[in-house]
Amino acid sequence: MDSIATPATLDDPLYYLRNFETVLRWVSECHGDLLDDAERAFVDGVAALPEAPRALLTRMVMRSGELFRADKLRYPEIGPAMPALTILEAAGWVRRDGDLTLEELFRLYTKAELGRALAPRLAAAGLDRHGRKADWLVALAEPASTPRPLSAWDPEGHLPAAWQLTVMPVCERLRLMFFGNLYQDWREFVLTELGTFRYERVRLDATTRPYRHRADLDAWLALHACRQRFEAGEAVEAVAADLPAGDTGNPWVEERRHKLRYKLARQWEREHQLEQAEALYAQCQHPDARARRLRVLERRGEYRAALTLADEAAARPESEAERQALDRLLPRLHRKLGLPRPAPAAPLATEEWSLTLPLSRLIDAGRVEGAVAEHFHDDRAPVFYVENTLLTGLFGLLCWEALFAPLPGAFFHPFQSGPADLHRPDFVARRRDLFAAAFADLESGRHRRRILDTFQRKQGIQSPLVHWGMLSEPLLELALDCIPAAHLARHGERLLCDIKANRAGLPDLIQFFPERGEYRMIEVKGPGDRLQDNQRRWLSYFAEQEMPAVVCKVAWEAR
Repeated sequence: MDSIATPATLDDPLYYLRNFETVLRWVSECHGDLLDDAERAFVDGVAALPEAPRALLTRMVMRSGELFRADKLRYPEIGPAMPALTILEAAGWVRRDGDLTLEELFRLYTKAELGRALAPRLAAAGLDRHGRKADWLVALAEPASTPRPLSAWDPEGHLPAAWQLTVMPVCERLRLMFFGNLYQDWREFVLTELGTFRYERVRLDATTRPYRHRADLDAWLALHACRQRFEAGEAVEAVAADLPAGDTGNPWVEERRHKLRYKLARQWEREHQLEQAEALYAQCQHPDARARRLRVLERRGEYRAALTLADEAAARPESEAERQALDRLLPRLHRKLGLPRPAPAAPLATEEWSLTLPLSRLIDAGRVEGAVAEHFHDDRAPVFYVENTLLTGLFGLLCWEALFAPLPGAFFHPFQSGPADLHRPDFVARRRDLFAAAFADLESGRHRRRILDTFQRKQGIQSPLVHWGMLSEPLLELALDCIPAAHLARHGERLLCDIKANRAGLPDLIQFFPERGEYRMIEVKGPGDRLQDNQRRWLSYFAEQEMPAVVCKVAWEAR
């Protein structure tokens, strides 16, 4: 099944058509039971068309928008557009002179063309025909821009014909079935063929698809439409009222539902609509929703309700980030309710250095981390700027097989940089044996060969944990010489507890001491900078595990 999605060679002038046909075949084979009669007829109808209209349809589908001018549809490999458009019109997939809003009219035609077609309107509005096109649009705008046929905008026929693509909803649904989302599009094929992106080849079949029922797709598309309305600036109240009700039981759909609920509640919070925000947070299973709800309750002065919820959260925190937030919130709530203060959180136990450098060092290095790296660097103790890339990359290389295991619900199509369930609670449990094998290699010392072999074999392939541009074989070898396997294991264990949160916040620099096989991590803070929460969590963990890390606070010498 995986061979069906191989991108077409760009040497073929009709490569885009071959890729579109690949998607149609894939959807027919893997999602055929989710297609209705009209969608099935479309897929079959495309295959039955002559090549030129098939290619032109594909070009229109892959371009932005649904309105096109025939005189702008110029493709040498297709030939004249009109014969192909006539065939597509007979199929009902395009419509001549479809309805246009004023904004679409102005987007489709030039100022000179509009000046001729709209001359009476411009004159009636007292607009200068030599004025700016943008000014015309503002002056002619109506309270509710009603779409009209081109002939209504241009009764004298000055403007070239416009064609409207009528099958975009079908094509968007097919794209959703193939990619499992709508943020990826047809360019993935081209970028892969160009070598811009390379993806791991994972065995795919009908069992890997993210949607089991047509209702899943309907709900996903309805949520997508609501999100588009929200991002376009529509009132939160209107969007929230149209959120599809119920629970599909599909994790991909429900994740999107709760993410949108969180965005809407967050916007209500910004607009000081705290009652509505709190109610929506209460319905939301987004990881940060409970923490935001607590903040809203506190802002509303509902301290008792906030304390009850905070105590529930403290008994079973969803994450280290929530635990950290509760450590700040609970003392405030106790104080406001006149209750004894809870025991304070332990202070950060990380060693701190103070370093004063000449300002010229910053100018030469370009950034404070670079200036500190230069200061501490020595040929026998080299320093590298790695931030979130080295330790995470080592673990990603070690656990490559686990990350790219072909499990149901992990990979839907050939253009995924990582498993779709990477941030789901059962991600590790579903791969327990594979992760256990990787950790066993750390215990036995086989991890070095495994990591370096993976680095050589998988070079450049997209991964959620490996940032290829920041890694090199000499850097990896030096790290493996100096970082004990037990430390790599402890880092990996914490990373797997919450990959989304814990793959960030690592120290900026690492210094190696090859002669004695040691290392230390250095978090750099310039004047006025402070530790972020995720950095504090990592530094606390390093201290608990006796892994060497320091905070270096930098000041600049006065001139």
